[in-house]
Amino acid sequence: LTALGGCVINPVTGDRELALVSADQEIAIGEQQYEPSQQMQGGEYALDPELTDYVASVGQKLAAVSDRQLPYEFVVLNSSVPNAWALPGGKIAVNRGLLTELESEAELAAVLGHEIVHAAARHGALAMQRGLLLQAALLATQVAAQRSDYGGLIVGAANLGAQLLTMRNSREAELESDLYGMRYMAEAGYDPDAAVSLQETFVRLSEDQGGRGGRLATLFASHPPSEERVEKNRETAAMLAADGDLGRERYQAATAGLREREPAYDAYDEGREALADDRTREAERAAQEALRLLPDEANIHALLGDIDLHERRYDDAVRHYDDAIERNNGFFYYHLQNGLAHQQ
Repeated sequence: LTALGGCVINPVTGDRELALVSADQEIAIGEQQYEPSQQMQGGEYALDPELTDYVASVGQKLAAVSDRQLPYEFVVLNSSVPNAWALPGGKIAVNRGLLTELESEAELAAVLGHEIVHAAARHGALAMQRGLLLQAALLATQVAAQRSDYGGLIVGAANLGAQLLTMRNSREAELESDLYGMRYMAEAGYDPDAAVSLQETFVRLSEDQGGRGGRLATLFASHPPSEERVEKNRETAAMLAADGDLGRERYQAATAGLREREPAYDAYDEGREALADDRTREAERAAQEALRLLPDEANIHALLGDIDLHERRYDDAVRHYDDAIERNNGFFYYHLQNGLAHQQ
């Protein structure tokens, strides 16, 4: 361990920690994994770039008061699954499906502040270190051969991004992110009580076995809610200024377009589920309804292409994938499916 790394002071908590992954390596990992991780989770929400700008503006207000200055970035992803995540180095994403669950800018600040702490407090890097220590013998050989430059070995792992995104945060990391995230909220001018109401909502939804509770399973897997977190948040809020901004009207205005599109995405999700269950007619009916409601959404055209591909209507599938690519050239899935349809 002495050869591999040293001790550093955690910039958020002030604790001394072993540092096998340096700050430069954290930033490099985040930069290299950010785009692939977005693609794995639905790609950037290209239909509403103003929404991403708005979320990023809230995120940067919180990043400005963070205990650790990193090249923070924020993006909204085109996924109905309510989730948010942070990669090492300050690369943060929020799914549009989570934005429709929130009620105010302060609740958004609670989500983003929590994710900022995950990055600032090195939670991802510490989790990676636990994995590295399990491979200490192999790493020692690799590090010696590479003159202690083992960042490439870490970043080069093909499944690193997936591991970082699906990692279940420890109880301590979640409580730590709540605590310091609420402090960042208050310092940035937001009402920290919004973090209490947010956790109360998540606890309630986690107890729901169907509907939105089921859709929130991905969020709860990596950020498990609990009554303990609610109570801790109440205690923290009581120590902070409670006269901060909720920003309810601003948030409702910024997400109004997204909420208007929600029926189209509900139909799209219904079509995806039907196709996965081999209920092709239901899938096509739902996809056509989604298309009627939101003809500019590339995912809907790709769903129609997937239905045609499933039914071996290859020319029609290619046409739909071309329509998807025309609307959003940056998402890998449309190109992949187009190629498969051409191959057939």
